[in-house]
Amino acid sequence: MNDAVYLHAPGVICAAGASLHELREAVFAPRLSGVAMNTSVWPGHAVHLGAVGAALPSVAHLPLQARSRNNAMLLAALAQLRELVDATIARHGANRIGVVLGTSTSGVSESEAAISAFAQEGALPPAFHVEQQELGSPALMLTTLLGLGGPSYVISTACSSGAKALASGARLIKAGLCDAVLVGGVDTLCGMTVAGFSALDSVDEARCRPMSATRAGINIGEGAALFVLSREPSPVRLAGYGESSDAHHISAPEPTGRGAVAAMREALDRAGLTPADIGYLNLHGTATPQNDAMESRAVAELFGLALPCSSTKPLTGHALGAAGAIEACIAWLTVAGDGRLPVHHFDGQRDADIPAITLVEPGQRLAQAPRHVMSNSFAFGGNNATLVLSRG
Repeated sequence: MNDAVYLHAPGVICAAGASLHELREAVFAPRLSGVAMNTSVWPGHAVHLGAVGAALPSVAHLPLQARSRNNAMLLAALAQLRELVDATIARHGANRIGVVLGTSTSGVSESEAAISAFAQEGALPPAFHVEQQELGSPALMLTTLLGLGGPSYVISTACSSGAKALASGARLIKAGLCDAVLVGGVDTLCGMTVAGFSALDSVDEARCRPMSATRAGINIGEGAALFVLSREPSPVRLAGYGESSDAHHISAPEPTGRGAVAAMREALDRAGLTPADIGYLNLHGTATPQNDAMESRAVAELFGLALPCSSTKPLTGHALGAAGAIEACIAWLTVAGDGRLPVHHFDGQRDADIPAITLVEPGQRLAQAPRHVMSNSFAFGGNNATLVLSRG
């Protein structure tokens, strides 16, 4: 039996664009867009954030406990592939379709607003329900809305969540539990994450600069990405995935990158590939001093210095639980593209203390789209996930 699983064209919304077309235009463009200065999420602090400015669908038709900006963001991604989703349900039956999503915030912003209102007025707003911030809410909302009967759950492993959701969906199909799975991630901006990462000295008030000698931290972002994963052929396969756990430190990465290397090797092995087969690597590339140092060492150890790499977080911001899924969309566009590579935007000041991996410059392209690309997602606690996407 053919063991291949395919990623069909996704729905996506993030700071770099409100559709797959807009995201394509942004990631291959020579000039920056996306991340901008914002003062509304964390009052009194002007920081660069990857905020979505596009109008989101109404959630008024959802049960009160499902009404959140997080679920509105997910509905925006779903709308872009609703015809495919409905056809998949008709083909396989609702009970054979699962949902696996990544998130880290769910409806925390709704709780923040409710707590603020309580402090001022002595009562919680009638539009608030504590289950709005339950981490399983996005998967439950999709399952209920679409009438699905397959396995449905959320993964919340911080910044690796979205990538791990794709790997988990593939396992459900290969185990025979599902014929198709809606996979992806969703996260929305809230004060808790911006203030929390700032308390860790991990937020840069300016636009982030991955791999730069001047890098000083992340720009937090938001967004959603949703794929239909199935055995029906499409232009792009989820060829491999690898996961590892360093358990080195609650927030700092293991400095040698051994866990990152283990995840990348496992993804290659599962895909039946060697390092030489990879044509492009989307870096986790957060622009924190420790992450970029660790990741550049890991990439250099496994691939050497010549593989074209880039971090796209200066465009999207770091969308935390959705980051791995959004960057899987970017990998999908690269495999299904015309040889253009996602640009690495930074100030051009290379860090002499880390390996000089090749960073994609504006206008850089290959003669044709790479057959195989890799995408890294590394999280707190050393929770690492790597995906390999290949031409179908």
